Amino acid sequence: MAGGAVSEKRIAHVTAWSWTAVAILFPLLLLLPRCASAQANVVSIEHNAPAAMRDGTKLRADIYRPKTEGKFPVLLIRTPYDKTNEMEFAAKAAARGYVVVAQDVRGRFQSEGEWYPFKNESQDGYDTVEWAAALPYANGKVGMFGGSYVGATQYLAAIAKPPHLVGICPNYTASNYHDGWTYQGGAFEQWFNESWTTGLAENTMHRRVDAGQNPVAWTQKLPLTSYPVLQAPPTEGLAPYFADWLAHPNYDDYWKQWSIEDHYAQIQVPVLSFGAWYDIFLGGTLRNYVRLKKEAGTEESRHGQRLMVYVGGHAGGWNERKVGAVDFGDKLPFDINEVMLNWYDALLKGERTASAEKPVRIFVMGKNEWREEDDWPLARAKSSKYYLHSAGAANTAGGHGTLSTTVPGAEKPDQFTYDPADAVPTLGGPLCCGPFPPAGLGPQDQSKAEARSDVLVFTSPALSKDLEVTGPISLELYVSTSTPDTDFTGKLVDVWPNGFAQNLTEGILRLRYRNSQEKPELAKPGETYRIIVDLWATSNLFLAGHKVRLEISSSNFPRFDRNLNTGEEQASGTRMSKAVNSIYHDKAHPSVLVLPLVP
Repeated sequence: MAGGAVSEKRIAHVTAWSWTAVAILFPLLLLLPRCASAQANVVSIEHNAPAAMRDGTKLRADIYRPKTEGKFPVLLIRTPYDKTNEMEFAAKAAARGYVVVAQDVRGRFQSEGEWYPFKNESQDGYDTVEWAAALPYANGKVGMFGGSYVGATQYLAAIAKPPHLVGICPNYTASNYHDGWTYQGGAFEQWFNESWTTGLAENTMHRRVDAGQNPVAWTQKLPLTSYPVLQAPPTEGLAPYFADWLAHPNYDDYWKQWSIEDHYAQIQVPVLSFGAWYDIFLGGTLRNYVRLKKEAGTEESRHGQRLMVYVGGHAGGWNERKVGAVDFGDKLPFDINEVMLNWYDALLKGERTASAEKPVRIFVMGKNEWREEDDWPLARAKSSKYYLHSAGAANTAGGHGTLSTTVPGAEKPDQFTYDPADAVPTLGGPLCCGPFPPAGLGPQDQSKAEARSDVLVFTSPALSKDLEVTGPISLELYVSTSTPDTDFTGKLVDVWPNGFAQNLTEGILRLRYRNSQEKPELAKPGETYRIIVDLWATSNLFLAGHKVRLEISSSNFPRFDRNLNTGEEQASGTRMSKAVNSIYHDKAHPSVLVLPLVP
């Protein structure tokens, strides 16, 4: 009976709320037909328009265009995530004078064919750009937009050089689908690869369900109780690419065929790149900008590179001030669609010039302000070495590991035991896709990890004045291990006066890939190696009273797969071995964190 009383209270509460909602919303509801009518008066929509690819496969698109006479530039998005999700932006852009084409890529939703990431995007992208440019209401100029994999569909189309492609605008996307997408530093991006694959497989399974049902034939079944309702399709071959990714851990021809980095010279259009601190593809986004300025195929495209870096990306939105556990203030949110449309207004319509604007705009964390720059990396940033120090007991934040600009003398190495059966847990950071239990995405407190004995912690004294770190960051270590293979991780942390340990950027290196990602070499137990762990980049003002901290360990799970330490193939291995790993930081082995300091 008590449960019934509670239910009644809930019903009364919901009823009261409902009447309040009706009173508030009823006037707005009356306006909806007017709004829909107003939009219908300016935008025409065609659903599932077929475009035939060179092999006859039909890909379907929704087309939004101004309901006026004339020819207009085209904005094209090719997505595996359901083209109908682009409706709101497409209607806005069409009302602004663009034809917007939102297409399901091959094998997804309403498009024919088989889905396999990256494989068909260059040819299909070329064919779609040329098809869109020839639409009767198009003026022949096509720009592309979208983020993540939709950024890949842009770059892969651009390297095919469709004649009517004028520009691309990728948001948080990679430069290489081996390193920085499926792997990083040789380690498998386990959480992303598995969660992304599962999400994509839902549509593939749905297509199999639709294809496998035969209610007409089932009418012959007796007894009636044997009617199957639905017939479950097989799961075999649901995501063949996932097995291929595991079968190609090295950077080989499988990856090189669609690596953007190997085809920069074929890109001949300006690019507006959006990236984000804490984004899983930040490294590739920055690399695309830097190298396209030097290697793109034309002078116009080299000089037409633009870069904007905000906070979050896959780890949070551009329209929110809070990302993860940190509030970055009211200056962070911005309208990414408006920035893109302004850029395309200049590029495709010639309505304004962007020549007076600086090519780079970044958000400086800590200071929590936007800043325009002449280039990336910043020319005025000074590469500064912060050496690791301890008396051999830097384990945990309670140890005595320190960071300073003083060159080390005679010092004992630090040592820890890495057990893959008890790996250091992922606590925030550059993650995708979906909510990550239990810590969340982006910036999170690292105190729990720093309490573990298998995490070495090196911390500077409290800063007497502000210290800005903006640019690429690397970690040069002298290491040894007791096993044929292991991983080394690094993480840059901003320690607040209240003890909150905010992760900024991180990296990993699988030791077998210390010299090359194409030709792995197992380690000799006990031998000392100099390695470089790429921590990608950040822009953060360490405020006075804060501390600069470096974490070193051998796992970050499940963001990355656990190195089993045996030297066997990771994809098929099940046997685990503990590794005793050492970090040397003496005069002969000066392990160092390299930070770009801005005066």
